[in-house]
Amino acid sequence: MISFYFQAIDFVVLTTALGILLSGLDDLFIDTCYWTRRLQLRLGRAKAEPRVGLAQLVGVPERHLAIMVPAWKEAEVIASMAQNTLRTLDYQHYVVFLGTYRNDPETTAQADAMVQADPARIVRAHVDRDGPTCKADCLNWIVQAIAAYEERHGIEFAGVVMHDCEDVVHPLELRYFNYRLETADLIQLPVMSLELPWNAWVGAAYLDDFSESHQKDILVRQQLTGIVPGAGVALCYSRRALKAMADRHQGQLFNTGSLTEDYDFSFRLAELGGMTQVFGGEPVHKEATPAPPSNPVHGLLGQNDLWNRPATSTGLLATCEYFPSQFRAAYRQRARWVLGIAFLGWRQLGWRGNGWAKYMFFRDRKGILTAPLSMVAYFLLAHALGVRALGGPEHWGIDSATTAIHQPWLQALLVFNSGLLINRLGQRMWFVSRANGLQHGLLSGPRMVVSNFINFAAVSRAWTQWLQHLASGAPIAWDKTQHVFPSSAALAHHRRRLGELLVERGAISALDLEQALRVQKQSGARLGQVLLDQGCVSAEALADAVAIQDELPRAVRDSQPLAHALASIDPEVIRNHRVVPMAVDANNTLQVAVASRPTPAVTRAIKASSGCHVAYVVACDHEVQAWVDQLAPHPSGSGRGS
Repeated sequence: MISFYFQAIDFVVLTTALGILLSGLDDLFIDTCYWTRRLQLRLGRAKAEPRVGLAQLVGVPERHLAIMVPAWKEAEVIASMAQNTLRTLDYQHYVVFLGTYRNDPETTAQADAMVQADPARIVRAHVDRDGPTCKADCLNWIVQAIAAYEERHGIEFAGVVMHDCEDVVHPLELRYFNYRLETADLIQLPVMSLELPWNAWVGAAYLDDFSESHQKDILVRQQLTGIVPGAGVALCYSRRALKAMADRHQGQLFNTGSLTEDYDFSFRLAELGGMTQVFGGEPVHKEATPAPPSNPVHGLLGQNDLWNRPATSTGLLATCEYFPSQFRAAYRQRARWVLGIAFLGWRQLGWRGNGWAKYMFFRDRKGILTAPLSMVAYFLLAHALGVRALGGPEHWGIDSATTAIHQPWLQALLVFNSGLLINRLGQRMWFVSRANGLQHGLLSGPRMVVSNFINFAAVSRAWTQWLQHLASGAPIAWDKTQHVFPSSAALAHHRRRLGELLVERGAISALDLEQALRVQKQSGARLGQVLLDQGCVSAEALADAVAIQDELPRAVRDSQPLAHALASIDPEVIRNHRVVPMAVDANNTLQVAVASRPTPAVTRAIKASSGCHVAYVVACDHEVQAWVDQLAPHPSGSGRGS
């Protein structure tokens, strides 16, 4: 019996080692493609993609774009997501369509409140059936609402963008889509995690996966196949693509038989022929007349870009979000991906396409076997250590020389697999460090163990659901992820740079900003003051940008402090903090003009002095100073003082 047990272990060791070898060689091939491409670009032996500059994005006339946000039980986050999107997007001609179900009154109420707040930008798309159905079905209802909106308003949307209720959208996203829609029919932007603490092991496992796949794997995939699998968010379809897909599938754009309708759409679009799919993973540069780079990938995350993500340190033009932070939520979400991509994808898409397409299908589907193999490998490692601690196979009367683990050829295979593992760790650490800093990069190695356990739980759930579906014939429902939107404090921590805003709004040129930054570095003065002193920007334009940066209302032009407001606050508070009381409303809220958002300590001082709630508006710096000098002059008569 013991002999049979060790023979079985030998068989499992061999099978596992061969499975890990196959998967490792697959990963090594993708790594080789990526780094070979980078080397070719570095040596000038491959043609680089043209640089995309801010001037190019701004220079393309704006076309109408629609944003689809499907929602089921999203009452806690849908308003925050919509408000932040409206507040940060640097674009004019767009409408957000919020899709809600008739049996979800809480989410519907939040969506209706957003419509009332901004009816020109927000439309609620009513899903006239009980949810949850599937995300594809919700999207199809939203598409109908978009068509009805076009008919009512006599416009045509040039592109339709997909987002979810947890997304923090990049301010330049729609400008980028508008630019790329001239030549592309599907545009996918990178998706990254919002910043996380070092000990967020589950959420950071997603951070690791997306940092690597959206900086390397999808770029290689596009290069080899021309197909960019949709990520479900930060994804734009051209009108031409939507029309062609509707004509082919009787008006049903998204496949309701799939749980990963975005992934499915990419492959069905490729089958139509003549449709270009692109992954927007290249850098957007600040030069007005950019020169082609020697390497379009190098510097993607450079800190010298004109702008940075408002909610991450990557510098990529990407959508950011919080991925599930709890183990159960994480594996349930991944189980839906496995079901849609591996199981339903196998059934519906088969193995169609050329050799490269078939290879990518294999790569997408191998996880249903490799995830359990990783758990088997952990068991075998623990088993080997336990057997050795007990004295080896000889303890049970088994000659260790006869076991597979002691055969030279298997030992060589295990050594080679160890090399593949070291490469995998190195690749992961490089791309995570590049996107999220060295600390996360170093931790991404041990976090691979966490990711393996999440994947195993997800694949186990997917196998269970798939077998139950085959046995019962019942459809697989939308297994919704619990979404979390970042708090206002978290978003404020990553506010946009003033120079970025001024250039985007056309108030200054990129050259003006570069010169001002050099002066600022030498003098230590505020950037806005440097730009004013150099005559590069008007005081009004600077105040407008500060209002956007600090997410505060702009003071009404030519407004003046009112006497009853002045009586509500100590002149010393006005003088010390450069705040000007403008008015007091019926709710006992004191409106205070400032040149930039004050600190919480200043707010407390104003409240203590006035006994009122405080609401800020942004005025020009010179206006604020003039009012301060007039209303609360410094005792020395020196105005602003030292």
